[in-house]
Amino acid sequence: MSTGPRRVPESDGRRRAAAARRRVREAEIIAATRQHFDTRGAGEAQIEDVAAAVGINRAIVYRVFTGKEELFALTLVSYLDELREALAAAAGAATSPAGRLSGIVGAFVDYGVAHPAFVDCAQSLMRRRGDELLDEISEGALFRLGRAISSCLTILSTTLEDGVRAGDFAASVDPVLVANTLYASGLGALQLAHVGILVEEAAPGIPTVGTITADQVRAHLVASALGLTRP
Repeated sequence: MSTGPRRVPESDGRRRAAAARRRVREAEIIAATRQHFDTRGAGEAQIEDVAAAVGINRAIVYRVFTGKEELFALTLVSYLDELREALAAAAGAATSPAGRLSGIVGAFVDYGVAHPAFVDCAQSLMRRRGDELLDEISEGALFRLGRAISSCLTILSTTLEDGVRAGDFAASVDPVLVANTLYASGLGALQLAHVGILVEEAAPGIPTVGTITADQVRAHLVASALGLTRP
């Protein structure tokens, strides 16, 4: 019986090399997409813009991603990975559940204000129905997106669970539901912060426009989060 090293079939070696090249290409395209989003926004981005930024033909982008939606989803993952680090740091800087909750919500707002394209990208995907996403995004990409979102939400839901267990938050609080609600409503409030405009009625039938700052949105979201958990 041979005791020498096991030889890897040549076909396996080629597949691994091809997979490695694909991962490198994917990372390059996502990085270029992030740069494009951060400088020009995500709203009007097209596959052609990303391909030009990377210096490749758009057909190559479609070899790596199923389409624009999958590229957006995996670019959002890169934002969410950064957001998770910011939320974890904020959670670790406070001791009480209420302090941790305030810090997490504040860090979410700060990140969204600093990265408007994150908000645009997240909202563009949230507007799509689940069955549409399943048709347009591969199962592997959806798994990575779900993992990135859940890793952020878990930091929030764990804080809510700790608060309920300590009696600081209402026993009726559903940590998972509240975490998801705060994420969705927070994206909407961040869009308001980006626009910076409030509409109200100055007199019956007469609208007027006011202003709102990111600090006001931050304070409102923190107060809303604490209000949802109040015993």
